[in-house]
Amino acid sequence: MAPIPGSGLAKGLAVTLRTMTKKTVTEQYPEHQPELPPRTRGVIGLFEENCTVCMLCARECPDWCIYIDSHKETVPPAVEGGRERSRNVLDRFAIDFSLCMYCGICIEVCPFDALFWSPEFEYAETDIHELTHERDKLRDWMWTVPAPPALDPAAEDPKEIVTARKTAEKLAAAQEAEAAAQAAEAAAQQAEATGPEGDA
Repeated sequence: MAPIPGSGLAKGLAVTLRTMTKKTVTEQYPEHQPELPPRTRGVIGLFEENCTVCMLCARECPDWCIYIDSHKETVPPAVEGGRERSRNVLDRFAIDFSLCMYCGICIEVCPFDALFWSPEFEYAETDIHELTHERDKLRDWMWTVPAPPALDPAAEDPKEIVTARKTAEKLAAAQEAEAAAQAAEAAAQQAEATGPEGDA
């Protein structure tokens, strides 16, 4: 059956009339801030105390938008007679958000949890050069990173916690055994010291 001429126009007008009678759902931004999901990819925050300058984030970044500079410092030996060690010290950590494609690879590959997603997205600039955030600005974004979700109570404990708990239990058992041995030795010494007086 051939379509009726003008039926497409009538359907379009019907959709328009239905939409005109419904309440609008437009959010009046910025007066009303949007409710963002917990895993929103807004901006990246840096917790520089955890950064060891391993350069994994910069190497894995597909856009090459992470810039890291560092230098080596010599650390004195921890014990007398030990050898000196060298460690990397972070001089510069910057992310160019005009190049970043928000893939999150840098956050996933960081082995020391130095990078985090923040839901903040209001950091537009009039100058594109201002979108390169240095480490001080990246550190400020850390204050906007939400707390991690609560762990599932039925989940198994992480391996690190299990290992630490076993080590602590072994150490506590060794300390108890040592304390018991010292108490037994002290009791034996006291018995020896009071033995002749008791005989007399």
